[in-house]
Amino acid sequence: MSNKKIRVAICGYGNLGKGVREAIERNDDMELVAILTRRDPEKVAKQISASAKVVPMNEAIEWVDKVDVMIMCGGSATDLPKQVPTFARLFCTVDSFDTHANIPEYLKAVDEKAKAGGNVSIISVGWDPGMFSNMRAYAEAVLPVSHTYTFWGRGVSQGHSDAIRRIEGVKDARQYTIPVPEAMERVRAGKNPELSTREKHTRECFVVAEEGADLAAIEKEIVTMPNYFADYDTTVHFISQEELDKNHSGLPHGGSVISCGETGYASKQVIEYSLKLDSNPEFTGSVLVAYARAAYRMKQEGMTGAKTVLDVPPIMLNVRPREEVIADLL
Repeated sequence: MSNKKIRVAICGYGNLGKGVREAIERNDDMELVAILTRRDPEKVAKQISASAKVVPMNEAIEWVDKVDVMIMCGGSATDLPKQVPTFARLFCTVDSFDTHANIPEYLKAVDEKAKAGGNVSIISVGWDPGMFSNMRAYAEAVLPVSHTYTFWGRGVSQGHSDAIRRIEGVKDARQYTIPVPEAMERVRAGKNPELSTREKHTRECFVVAEEGADLAAIEKEIVTMPNYFADYDTTVHFISQEELDKNHSGLPHGGSVISCGETGYASKQVIEYSLKLDSNPEFTGSVLVAYARAAYRMKQEGMTGAKTVLDVPPIMLNVRPREEVIADLL
């Protein structure tokens, strides 16, 4: 295995970008060479101690020969659908696009550009979509006669919070995804209930509005937003910035994938995989960094195009040599 460090850049430096930077610092086979931002680069540079250069996002093309993998840290609502197809032609990329309903269309758009540029782009990386996707796929393969359920939370959804902040008149916001306890109990009991989206989760939003903003209009736009809130019972609370900073400054999250099935003629089998996260962006950043390693290795093997976590062998994620991983983990 080569001793050459993987040269990584970060595109977008919000909470997720910070989580990615911290994850890179924990991986000895990588180095952060640049942070691309739409904000004032000098102000961003003052926030970090890393030696990476902070540059305007519109100067990305100047880094084509200096970056092995670009980790895209924008939001799924508007940033990633525009940015990633463009960047995929120039760089190997990894992103955390999480609008589940639009993933097939998004994959196709990124695949075309990545192949044109001879690059590998791994999309929708994180814990869901991402690690939970793998767990669902494993469970379905092992238990073909089964039902698989995914519960998220209680926790802050970065993508949903970002979507609220993009609404006119919103200054800041946090959105909590909350599993319905009764639904989880029925699933764990092996009852295989038919659950609608609304029956599995509720959503709770804490919103700081701009002075003079139309609160009724903001609430209506939130609760009717397709792919984010329209299919859920959603509660909106308007609070002050001080209250948001005091009570909702953290970014915890987590969830469970539960598969209930049968083997043989009557044996009940339950598979459950769960996460409990103090910091959603830090954990998601760590997953992105592992898949950045895979994107680099896949390109080294001559692969091109857009991939998902389902396409990536687990062995490509680990920093250690294959033989050592097999000896220790298999």
